[in-house]
Amino acid sequence: MKTDIVINIHFSHYFRVAPALLEAAGAFNVSLINDLPLFIDPFLLFNSKKQEYQALHDQMIRYLRFLRDKSTQGAVTEGLLKAWFTFSEVKQTWLGFSRVGNDGRGLGSDFAHALNQNLYTVFSSFGSEEVTQGSHLEKLCLIREGVGRDNISDFTTNLIKEYLLEYTQDFARKHIRPELRRNVVVGRVRFNYSTETWESDTYDLPFFNGDYVLLTPKDILAKDEIWINKNDLVNDYNQIAESIPNDQLRDQVNNYFLQVLPEKPTIRDWRAAVNSVLRKFPELVEYYIRYKEDNGDRAVSISEEKVAESELLYVQQIREFAATLLQTTDFYQLAGNTPDEVRARVDFLKDVIENKGGHRLFYVGGVPIRREEDLHILFRLTWFATPSDVSREVNDGRGPADFKISRGSLDKTIVEFKLASNTQLKRNLEKQAAIYQKASDAKHGFKVIVFFSQEEYERVISILRDLKLEGRKDVVLIDARDENKPSASKA
Repeated sequence: MKTDIVINIHFSHYFRVAPALLEAAGAFNVSLINDLPLFIDPFLLFNSKKQEYQALHDQMIRYLRFLRDKSTQGAVTEGLLKAWFTFSEVKQTWLGFSRVGNDGRGLGSDFAHALNQNLYTVFSSFGSEEVTQGSHLEKLCLIREGVGRDNISDFTTNLIKEYLLEYTQDFARKHIRPELRRNVVVGRVRFNYSTETWESDTYDLPFFNGDYVLLTPKDILAKDEIWINKNDLVNDYNQIAESIPNDQLRDQVNNYFLQVLPEKPTIRDWRAAVNSVLRKFPELVEYYIRYKEDNGDRAVSISEEKVAESELLYVQQIREFAATLLQTTDFYQLAGNTPDEVRARVDFLKDVIENKGGHRLFYVGGVPIRREEDLHILFRLTWFATPSDVSREVNDGRGPADFKISRGSLDKTIVEFKLASNTQLKRNLEKQAAIYQKASDAKHGFKVIVFFSQEEYERVISILRDLKLEGRKDVVLIDARDENKPSASKA
């Protein structure tokens, strides 16, 4: 039975523009249900052949030099720290790692203090580098623990916000009807170096749910990690150390590393040893960045591949699957209660991953990335056109649950997603969901377990048998194996 529901998920749906127009403009067709795990990577600006992108990177470095000079002079009061070093997340891009919708944390006082404290050491050579080809904001995430891709992406987004505003305004005026746009005053658009203050400006922008929306070019986006990142520095440490052309420095670095590394190191020991070397020989960061610069073409190709995969899954396949269901069932007009609705949507997600090619989201180079966040995003995208309230990471006093679905105080259902590879799976299945249900006053709960190999499947079955959960309707297994799926051409 067909329904009259209009599927409004993506930018193209809400603003009634053909996806081909976004493609022609090079823009990513974002979801306006919740943000997606894509990030603006400053290296893609630096490495681009487009002069406008290189100019944006130069603009970012200029602002960092300004901050560095102020930090070196000791002229940064708490008020100026807030004015110059802190930034709200530009949530209007609908990108990043939001828990619900598109509200993120932004760059608060912790980031501001970390940047201020490190500028005159980490960034002291900005503009006069001897090892690297250019200056890079990403140095901060290599030196400072707790500064990751989302922080670097947020900072980059804020510093190129004027470009994104003009990019979106240009598209909107050409392709979006006036009644779907609004003139909006936007703060902190550009920095005035004469007055040393941020300026506001007015733009004609797409307007949705009480706020404007920004488009982002696909060719500056990355997924999983920005190109210059701490994990690669740790994982490729041996290769980076051996690339140091100064044999005296290279031998000193290697000797010190062996001194601080235990005889039988764990992954944590290895990471700690690398951090210790970086503190002792900070110039090692320069050689790592040069290594990344020399391999910049790979950054572009990996980014293109990952963004294309995200577009296939989060945009094309979700749209096609939802449209198919609308034509054949009343899936998005489910009546009844939250347990029935949850089970229908879990089954939908299971079908997407097992039969429609959705499993590809979890693979990089043929190797599975066992990460619950991607599963959460897919599940959340199935909840448009629902009468239920959908909450993520709900903490009702005994720890956060992945999802709580509710229709009033008497109809609540908890959903927990687990990876079969989780070493704590048995304990979690035995205790966790029941605790969340009790804390939330939810009468029902579902446990969804994703496995990537036959070995993981057999382990899960063994655990379910031990706990007498095998065959339960509230326990759903999802097969994300690659070898037993149809090829991409048939999916």
